[in-house]
Amino acid sequence: MKLQFKHQKFQADAAKAVCDVFAGQPYYTPTYMIDKGTVQKPSTGNAEQQRFYKEKEEINFTGFNNHTIVPELNDSIILENINKIQRNYQIEPSSKLEGKYNLTIEMETGVGKTYTYIKTMFELNKRYGWSKFIVVVPSVAIREGVYKSFEITQDHFAEEYGKKIRFFIYNSAQLTDLDKFASDSAINVMIINSQAFNAKGKDARRIYMKLDSFRSRRPIDVIAKTNPILIIDEPQSVEGAATKERLKDFEPLLTLRYSATHKKDSIYNMVYRLDAMEAYNKKLVKKIAVKGISISGSTATESYLYLESINLSKSKAPTASLEFEVKGSSAPRKITRTVSIGDNLYEKYSGLEEYRGYTVSDINGSTNSLSFKNGVTIFAGDVMGAVSEEQVRRIQIRETIKSHFERERQLFYKGIKVLSLFFIDEVAKYKQYDAAGVAHNGEYADVFEEEYNAALNEWQLAFGEDDYMKYLNGISAESTHAGYFSIDKKSHRFVESKLGDKKEKTSDDADAYDLIMKNKERLLDRKEPVRFIFSHSALREGWDNPNVFQICTLKQSGSDVRKRQEVGRGLRLSVNQNGERMDENLLGEDVHNINVLTVVANESYDNFAKALQSELAEVVADRPRIVNAELFENKVICNANGVEQTIDQSTAMSIAEELIINGYTRKGILTDKYYEDVKSGNFVVPEELKGCEASVIKILDNIYNPKSMMPDNARDKNVELKIDNDKLNRKEFKELWSRINTKSAYVVDFNTDELIEKSIAALDKELHVSQIFFKVETGAMKSIKSKEELQNAESFKKDSASTTTANVFSNSNVKYDLVGKIVAETGLTRSATVAILKGIQKATFENFKDNPEEFIIKASNIINEQKATVIIQHITYNKLDAKYDTRIFTEPTLKGRLGVNAMEADKHLYDHILYDSTNECEFATNLDKSEEVAVYVKLPTGFFITTPVGKYNPDWAIAFYEGKVKHIYFVAETKGSMSSLQLREVEKLKIRCAEEHFKAISSDTVKYDVVSDYNTLMDKVMK
Repeated sequence: MKLQFKHQKFQADAAKAVCDVFAGQPYYTPTYMIDKGTVQKPSTGNAEQQRFYKEKEEINFTGFNNHTIVPELNDSIILENINKIQRNYQIEPSSKLEGKYNLTIEMETGVGKTYTYIKTMFELNKRYGWSKFIVVVPSVAIREGVYKSFEITQDHFAEEYGKKIRFFIYNSAQLTDLDKFASDSAINVMIINSQAFNAKGKDARRIYMKLDSFRSRRPIDVIAKTNPILIIDEPQSVEGAATKERLKDFEPLLTLRYSATHKKDSIYNMVYRLDAMEAYNKKLVKKIAVKGISISGSTATESYLYLESINLSKSKAPTASLEFEVKGSSAPRKITRTVSIGDNLYEKYSGLEEYRGYTVSDINGSTNSLSFKNGVTIFAGDVMGAVSEEQVRRIQIRETIKSHFERERQLFYKGIKVLSLFFIDEVAKYKQYDAAGVAHNGEYADVFEEEYNAALNEWQLAFGEDDYMKYLNGISAESTHAGYFSIDKKSHRFVESKLGDKKEKTSDDADAYDLIMKNKERLLDRKEPVRFIFSHSALREGWDNPNVFQICTLKQSGSDVRKRQEVGRGLRLSVNQNGERMDENLLGEDVHNINVLTVVANESYDNFAKALQSELAEVVADRPRIVNAELFENKVICNANGVEQTIDQSTAMSIAEELIINGYTRKGILTDKYYEDVKSGNFVVPEELKGCEASVIKILDNIYNPKSMMPDNARDKNVELKIDNDKLNRKEFKELWSRINTKSAYVVDFNTDELIEKSIAALDKELHVSQIFFKVETGAMKSIKSKEELQNAESFKKDSASTTTANVFSNSNVKYDLVGKIVAETGLTRSATVAILKGIQKATFENFKDNPEEFIIKASNIINEQKATVIIQHITYNKLDAKYDTRIFTEPTLKGRLGVNAMEADKHLYDHILYDSTNECEFATNLDKSEEVAVYVKLPTGFFITTPVGKYNPDWAIAFYEGKVKHIYFVAETKGSMSSLQLREVEKLKIRCAEEHFKAISSDTVKYDVVSDYNTLMDKVMK
């Protein structure tokens, strides 16, 4: 398998934010330089300083370096650039430059931080010609992960930029790599962990030593001469006081800091932020569910009980899956049984005296609890009675296997391999060796195989021999688990990892990381039988496989272990067997229906959830909590045409009042109605801000919402949708299906001259770029009469200030391939691009002189919008012979939670419906009650129409009773707002494609339309 990578807007935005700081810097090709030691030593200074400069004098450096920031781009201009970027991303503007130049980028774990800074390297090279980069990491784990990311993204970025990065890990014993880094004019990246220049020991000091093997040069001096750009990965772990000083020896052109958890006192000029709340709300990471297991204390009888789950049914009374002890041939043994109200454990099952009086009196689905007549109540996930630690670990392993099977069955037909990860503290618990060195299972491996085989037998009885069960039966318990630990080079045995960071409890053992990282793609392939991984908790940092769906920590979680650290290894969105990321564009449904990380915790759900929420609240502590006028004042917003305006006090008050009037805020807190209207496209702003809805929402997105990040209780009201075969075989559904199951192919044929004309008109009307200015201030010192006045900051008085346009284009060093860059961004031919540029007005083209980079970006965006408009008008569909099979309905992939995203249904093809919004829930409820509706289905993602912008999955297929309505067969797309102005261009294109598709395949026997609610639907079908 080869992992596929997509262009994601937030990653491009983060890269652009960094590049825009230096807008106005010309593009320079890397310059070859020869340096024979022009540094002059000072006449005074201590012996250490004299020695340092003497060594600097003797440097003989040849190679290429990053060009310095041009003098015209002074500190005032760069600070203004930073402030503009900060205002755009709702970040508090910096009052000053914090170093030359330090930039902070906050990115949540799991969203592709490494990918983002690699893309940033390419963009900085593309815009300014900079080509020397150093990535500084805190540990071997992250170093190996970063190196792997460079490897697997190499082809992806080569396709986008037409070049590759040369990258290597710094090793003082292999300094030829450093020579190549300095002497090569292409993009070069050195990856170095901080211990290599900051730790004690002979090898760590070599970077500061003149080495015979390096032509009597010091590695640090050669590095510094390249004028490198430093990228610090996880600066909160890298930058201690000593390291900060050592980093100055690299003499960086600028420093970029990337992390999800920056220290509050080390945030320098933040230019981009994607924190935990925003990443979750944008569905860029998995949703977290917690399956808690906790010991609730003795029942005073020492009787053992474990309540696994409460089972809810549409037509039957609730039952419970309960584990307890029964008499065995030689000793009591534990069994799990489904119990109902009235069951007496002693008489019906156990026969052990300790269970006398244990008659089930109540099973409560809303509280997830089971009560007995003797007054004992137990909650799902609780363990009672005489419980050993070994039994709790067994339960954890069992629950992890069950969660794995449930998730795997759901995702099997989507081609997604599911992995589960166990963290343990001792290798011996997993693998042991006899005197002859022969390996055999440790305690956890034995328990795993026992519980795995037991779970497999249960599933065999429940599901028979479908494709998923055939897959399961083809993998043995012994072959489906593996250990990832450090390996002793002599004995080839698993050994305990060496802790490189005792505070963080992470390992610096490269062998262990080699094994994990080099098998990353293989583990994602179904041909590889390993699905369960046991790993040392010290290696937690090295795990970032995207298909980890279950994490179980088989140890006592101490107060030193952070919940975010425990879940961090499983947050990445999953990939399928083609290596494609399973995001909303590919799935065509809610990302969090598929991407759910289940944490099997050795504590209650409440305790885990509260601790996790507390940690997340710390991370977003600077987010505003209250919606008021001050939230909007001085913020920059823009309308649909990209015209910006700053919100004044009056407008801010108007927005705040409108939010109250429309029921969006109550006592300064955002209401459910706000979130529902935003999701459905019905959000309303004051009349004078029409067209600025997206900008207002962007500001409100900064409000801290604790509910949004609350993890699910994995035991609550889970339902799996089951097909109703009677409805599948009904005449009405068969007729509907026969009319919509044909596939099609599209053809786009548009007139290039038309596109050129539209682009010229749009550019002349919409293209506006900001000018680059620099500010000059002059002043003189006042007459000083005392020492106090001399120390006073007011001693200097500003005489005058002037702002001057920075004429970037006139600089003879600037070379722009304007046509080539627009061709690359739009996919048009050079001749078409030239025709557009020749056709625009002279005043429009003058914008290029003011700000070439912004001209290229905005012009390309406008041309692409016109291109999409032309496609909509010139796309046709042709009917194919291929058809969809009804097997797409029997695919057992649909699972939800009652009252959250699932509801019971009578006329639906399944016994339940999964909905994505309140609007969909109301729509389905009305369909279910309608006397005109015979049968309907929310179409699964396996049913889609191909379009130029990806797969499109319509929402609903409905069959009405004949004679009740005119249009008996209807395919509907539900949208909260029917205003074409509020639909995104991509949505408009998909809707147009669907219209053409159904015209091509159904000869008007099926009606397709977009509706906002049930009443709108009935208006259309009755006509």
